[in-house]
Amino acid sequence: MSTKDTPDAREQLMALAAQFYDQFDEGDVPRMQLPTRTKSNIKYDEDKNVWVYGDRTSTRTAKTVSGAEKLLKASYAIDFLVQQIEQGRSSTLRELYYLSESWDLDEAQFASQDESNSLIEDLEIVSGATREDFHMRPEESGATIMGPLELREQTRRGEREIHCQKDVGEGGYQIPNNPDTIDFLDNDADFVLCVETGGMRDRLVENGFDEEYNTIVVHLKGQPARATRRITKRLHDELDLPVVVFTDGDPWSYRIYGSVAYGSIKSAHLSKYLATPEAEFVGIRPQDIVEYDLPTDPLSDSDINALESELEDPRFQTDFWEEQIELQLDIEKKSEQQSLASRGLDFVTDTYLPERLDEMDVL
Repeated sequence: MSTKDTPDAREQLMALAAQFYDQFDEGDVPRMQLPTRTKSNIKYDEDKNVWVYGDRTSTRTAKTVSGAEKLLKASYAIDFLVQQIEQGRSSTLRELYYLSESWDLDEAQFASQDESNSLIEDLEIVSGATREDFHMRPEESGATIMGPLELREQTRRGEREIHCQKDVGEGGYQIPNNPDTIDFLDNDADFVLCVETGGMRDRLVENGFDEEYNTIVVHLKGQPARATRRITKRLHDELDLPVVVFTDGDPWSYRIYGSVAYGSIKSAHLSKYLATPEAEFVGIRPQDIVEYDLPTDPLSDSDINALESELEDPRFQTDFWEEQIELQLDIEKKSEQQSLASRGLDFVTDTYLPERLDEMDVL
């Protein structure tokens, strides 16, 4: 199992509920203090190379109607989560939103799923546990891994051992909602390759890239889910495997790389749990667009604004990224992973990735 040191989720939730009770008992107005969850209170920890919350905090207090309603919803949610943990049950984030409609007070019901999602994140922050510890699941992500890795997973029917090449189909091993239920047993991998798109992931597997280069291919499925980022971090930290990220050549894909490597603003409280700062970017680079004369699309205004924003983003303030972003703004073009097929279906596995990974000293 993972060595992640998390507090007991049930105990932490009960302690939070007891805190509200004690405040009532002492004649105080109930309150809950949280980091201010705005972009202005996010800072880049240069020592850890991840996003973290700053020192600014806000207080949820029953002094106002809106504050009292938020604490009421938190109390109902805590009660539900404690029962869920005690019963060994689980639910999805979407189900929690709908389930609140059965609560006896209209004021305790969530107005939208964004509201219930945000509350779960609040409870993660104040408890020090994670939503996985609360037995909360996202909607199915469908992300997979394929490669020379043997693992043991916990299922409702007990433990089972799986080899992520020999015991799975072409689709690979589906990453569970909580990767900390997995034990890594053995592996022959040399590195981890995180791939943005399903089409490119399928190309690599069909061409046998995972077998020829002893790589664990992780399908990010676009912006990666927390479970995908968590298992990637575990593969790096526990198996000492280099991680490289292979995406499209546009600003939104660069942010996908950034979320894998440095964490995201939304989940800054979990950066040490999800982010892999040592992850490297393998492409598609603007330099590749020029060097290989790849098929392209013009940059949109939103693309240009995003690239200019990334020049101010501490995650991308390196010589490599500044050079590549400036080049992309100059050529005003973007390109997809699959554009490498313009040089043949095998070009990506026979030439592009081997050459790039050799340059990066990964191979």
